[in-house]
Amino acid sequence: MVKISIIVPVYNSEKFLEKCINSIVNQTLKDIEIIFINDGSTDKSLDILKSYELKDSRIKVLSQNNTGPSCARNNGLKIAKGEYVGFVDSDDWIDLDFYEKLYITAKKYDADISVAGIKRHRSYKWKYHLKIEKEEFTNDKNRKFLLCDVPDKCYPVNKIYKFSKLNQYNILFEPGVYFEDRFFTAQVLVYLESLVTVPDVYYNYWTNPNSIVKTKSEKKTKDSEYTKQKMTKFLQDNGIFIEHKIKKYKIFGLTYLKIKHYRNNKEIKIFNIIKINKKI
Repeated sequence: MVKISIIVPVYNSEKFLEKCINSIVNQTLKDIEIIFINDGSTDKSLDILKSYELKDSRIKVLSQNNTGPSCARNNGLKIAKGEYVGFVDSDDWIDLDFYEKLYITAKKYDADISVAGIKRHRSYKWKYHLKIEKEEFTNDKNRKFLLCDVPDKCYPVNKIYKFSKLNQYNILFEPGVYFEDRFFTAQVLVYLESLVTVPDVYYNYWTNPNSIVKTKSEKKTKDSEYTKQKMTKFLQDNGIFIEHKIKKYKIFGLTYLKIKHYRNNKEIKIFNIIKINKKI
C-alpha cells in the first residue's frame, strides 16, 4: 500500500500545470501515487499530463467528459490505493516536503486528518491565508473546526485524510455543484475522529481571476447559498455551533472597515491593509 494517493482534477490548466506537477513529483516523500483526472480539457493539459506519465510510473492519467472537479475527485477516489489521500488543484502547488511532514505527523498520532497552512498568492505577492503556529492533536469536534478556521476556510486541499475512514463514512464530493468543498470539509471534520496540525509547511493557493470560483453566474450564486444552508444544518444537527459574523462599512462603494467575530476572536481590517486581532 502506498502512503498517500494524491488526486488532481485538471481542466484547461496548461499555464500553471507544470509547476503543479513538478511540486508533486519532486516531493521528499516518494512512496505516493499521483492520479490526474483530465476533466475534458480543450487546451494542451492532457498532452502535458501524458508526457509526465511516460516519465514517472507513480502517475496515472484518466480522462472524463467535462463534469467538474467533484466528479473528477470522486473518480480518483474510486481507484486510489493509498493509506491516506490528499487533493491538489491544478493551478496550485505545494512545498516539496508537504506530504512528508503531513504523513509523518499523522502517523505519530495515528490521526485521521493532518492539516497544513495555506499561502495565498497573487501576481507578485503572497500572504498567509491559514498559518498554523504549532503541532496540536485533538479529538474535540469544535476544536477541529477552530484549528482549520471553518467555515471561513473550507479547503480540502491543505489536508490528508485516512482513506479507510473516508470509505467507512462514504464521504464524497457532491457532483454538479459549485462550492462543494464546504460540505465535504464539514463532513470530514465531524466524522473523522482525530486531527493534527502541522506547522512550517504550506499549500500554495494561486488566486486565479479566471478560475471557476471567481467568475460569476446565477448558478454559482444559488449554489453558494445552497451549500451554506446545507453545511449549517449539518453542523447544527451534529452539535457544532459556530458564531461567524462579518460587518462591512463602506464609503463610495469602497470597504474601509471590516469586523469579523469568530467565537471568542475579533478581527478588524482597515482598508484591507491594517489587521488587528483581539480576544473577546
